[in-house]
Amino acid sequence: MSIESFWSAILHFLAQGLSGATWWQALLVGLVFTHLTIVSVTLYLHRHSAHRALDLHPALAHVFRAWLWLTTGMKTKDWTAIHRKHHAKCEQAGDPHSPVVFGIKKVFWQGAELYRAEAQNPDTLARYGHGTPDDWIERRLYSRWPQVGIVLMLFIYLALFGALGLALWAMQMVWIPFWAAGVVNGIGHYWGYRNFESPDASTNVSPWGIVIGGEELHNNHHTYPTSAKFSVKPYEFDIGWAYIRALSVFGLARARKTPPKPAFGAVRPVADADTLEALIAHRYEVMAAYAQQMRATVAAELAGLQAGCADADALRAVRRWLHRDDAQVPPQHQAQVQQVRAQHPRLAQMHAMREELRQLWSHSARSREQLAQDLHAWCQRAEASGIAALQEFSQRVRALRPVAALPSALA
Repeated sequence: MSIESFWSAILHFLAQGLSGATWWQALLVGLVFTHLTIVSVTLYLHRHSAHRALDLHPALAHVFRAWLWLTTGMKTKDWTAIHRKHHAKCEQAGDPHSPVVFGIKKVFWQGAELYRAEAQNPDTLARYGHGTPDDWIERRLYSRWPQVGIVLMLFIYLALFGALGLALWAMQMVWIPFWAAGVVNGIGHYWGYRNFESPDASTNVSPWGIVIGGEELHNNHHTYPTSAKFSVKPYEFDIGWAYIRALSVFGLARARKTPPKPAFGAVRPVADADTLEALIAHRYEVMAAYAQQMRATVAAELAGLQAGCADADALRAVRRWLHRDDAQVPPQHQAQVQQVRAQHPRLAQMHAMREELRQLWSHSARSREQLAQDLHAWCQRAEASGIAALQEFSQRVRALRPVAALPSALA
């Protein structure tokens, strides 16, 4: 072979690699590879390993492990332990990557560094990393040589696509640090909408969980952390759950838990111990329904005010916070919220009764019978309040049923 032919072959390889793919075909393969990495993280690391919400066939679980070794170099034990600690210490000192603790800029831009720093904490790994793989290949390859997989993936990209493979490999390397560490851990505790008042700052970044495999529905996940399904509302979509359903058809996956759904029967004359049990079991959904009633009451109050008056402007300015837990109201809005409640007795009463309702699952010292009596008294006061939203909500509470207590036609 002449020198000219040799260099021609080298240039052809650098231009197209062994695959001969065009740039857009190579990009498409790169996006498929990054999506497979996202799927491996959400199904294997998150739902299966960290929360035990999902059972995976051992062969499929190992495919996910091998792929993550190639594309991220992350160790199952490290990721699992750090994520479990995040839930245990959420938004408190000790949370490995909370924007409330570290600030949104640090978590968004340096989330991967926070992850690596926490992975060096032996106490975190020992306390939260139990139940993760400890077989021969984990000890001798995946955990011992995590960087080898990344380098091997670089060679695979270069062999397939030539010089363009380097750019695709770089995209692969930043995909998880950006989307998981930056967007989910950062934006998912800073900006978005909330279906539920979970005891943290988690938000749903988007109702359509596609790009990050369903992890966009972060508030739903923090509300029901042991659920294999992240979507809860009819308009939400969790592509990770779609994959689980497809895999379950072939016996490769099995969901252990999904979000509980409140069950309703006829309205009982007395809110009893069974009503209390159902209320506590479905407290997040119940409080979300209460928030809807509060928003409807705010809208009614606004409709009764003259447009452009100061009272209407003040109410409109804080309307998004009136149905939230007091701890979730930003400090700069707290005085305004208190002022609006003082000017609108119906809103003040609904807020006060909301806090009373929340105490029913916070008073661990009171007996079941005492709490049932408290619930019945709450319903009586709500229905005697003269506020239509409270009266309607009270009847909905008295219709709640534990699932096991329902006739089969209603279950």
